[in-house]
Amino acid sequence: MSAESNTPQPVGSYPATRRVGNLLFISGMGPRLPKSPAAASSVPGLKLDANGNYLEFSFEDQVHSVMANVKSALEEAGGRWDQLVDITVFLTDMKRDFVAFNRIYAEYFADVDPKPCRTTVQVTALPTPIAVELKCIAAL
Repeated sequence: MSAESNTPQPVGSYPATRRVGNLLFISGMGPRLPKSPAAASSVPGLKLDANGNYLEFSFEDQVHSVMANVKSALEEAGGRWDQLVDITVFLTDMKRDFVAFNRIYAEYFADVDPKPCRTTVQVTALPTPIAVELKCIAAL
């Protein structure tokens, strides 16, 4: 990702995207705002107090933001939304968030045919205080 990128920088020593042939691999992408530090203050729909307790939480805002980040990563690599072929979804609370995720996900893929394959798993935690992350593969 360049300094002009509209995709959040990775929180570790790995690329946000990597192209191999016609495949684009998108590393785990969270909802942080582009060009922002890996802090709760840069996550839409999330405000924490000094002790890390929720003051505000909107899972829906996080999902919309992560979708926007994936779209930006795709477009910066010359790809399109309909070229996604496989998505792994990481949720920190499957019981609370799965139904809402499915509803919002369906909106983003309503006009895509064929739809990408998808796996959804619950994880104990993600590297920053987020509730959702996507790992994607696109065929460009």
